[in-house]
Amino acid sequence: MLDVDIRHAQGEFRLEVAFSAGEGLTALVGPSGSGKTTLANIAAGLIRPQAGHVTFNGETWFDSDRNIFLPAERRRIGYVFQEGRLFPHMTVRQNLQYARHFRPVRVEEAADTRLIDLLGIGHLLDRRPAGLSGGERSRVAIGRALFSTPSLLIMDEPLAALDQARKAEILPHLEYVRDETGIPILYVSHAMEEVARLANRVVSVASGGVVAQGEPGAVLGGTRPMPEDMEPATFISARISHHLEGEGLTVANSRAGSLYLKRGSAEPGDWVRVYVAAQDIILGIGEPGNLSALNRLEGRVLALEERAGSVWVTVNCSGEVVLVQVTRHSAARMALAEGQPVSLLFKSVSIDTQGLFRRQDARP
Repeated sequence: MLDVDIRHAQGEFRLEVAFSAGEGLTALVGPSGSGKTTLANIAAGLIRPQAGHVTFNGETWFDSDRNIFLPAERRRIGYVFQEGRLFPHMTVRQNLQYARHFRPVRVEEAADTRLIDLLGIGHLLDRRPAGLSGGERSRVAIGRALFSTPSLLIMDEPLAALDQARKAEILPHLEYVRDETGIPILYVSHAMEEVARLANRVVSVASGGVVAQGEPGAVLGGTRPMPEDMEPATFISARISHHLEGEGLTVANSRAGSLYLKRGSAEPGDWVRVYVAAQDIILGIGEPGNLSALNRLEGRVLALEERAGSVWVTVNCSGEVVLVQVTRHSAARMALAEGQPVSLLFKSVSIDTQGLFRRQDARP
């Protein structure tokens, strides 16, 4: 367990933050300039805060009262930077081998081979970074960090420079790292699709402080305000019912109603967390007619809020709170009001295109 409770000032910007990160992947989210990267660097030992403490699994890394500061090289942290920062004069194999020098104990060759297979980089070993695609460089950078057998992995927006196709390529590998290595991950991001798919826990920061922390749906969904540069969205917990063989679809049951998902790895009985972007939902009043959208939920408007030229509509669908984003023109034309019954429609493709549902170990 990583426990951070610090006070720190850089010029006029002040951080006063307390949060914890345990097993799995903890996402640090927030608008640009909120202090996410500074917090990651404090956890890594690259910045010494002015007051407070940082502990990991009972070991004190920083304590201002006792004048303790463990330097970065003694914290056994794997750090994946946004730019990758691979050594350009080395091959992929040499970049990985370099990380072995930082291992506290000897690791069997079979474990290294398994990690290479896990990341799908075996065919890249003899190439140099200049000959790799953006997604390949990201996977190699993750591999190099893991080759040092870290006790904690910190990733600072590792996919920010990638387009959607490359992100879709690497997200499954990040899931494997999260689930298969057992190494806790602190993941800095402002991309909702990454957080939705990867995070077990979310810490939301703004203006130098923590505004919320907990399970992703509780922090980023429902009626809670989200970071300004993250798109409004909804997380729905559902249980896989069955597959529609020959159609490539999966049916999942939730409190809000049945959901049609593009078929993925989840099997009947699995609980999944479904992410639905607010702008992907069509809001309707009355019978919508014969439309191609497979998903249709019924509910009542709980609240209306204007933000940046749009209207956020909060809808109660049988106890599941869903966010919808519409234009002010549409809200006025539909005369939306609290308590009004509405229909929510969205395509199954909208969910799967972003890769936005994942397996959960237990019922939420």
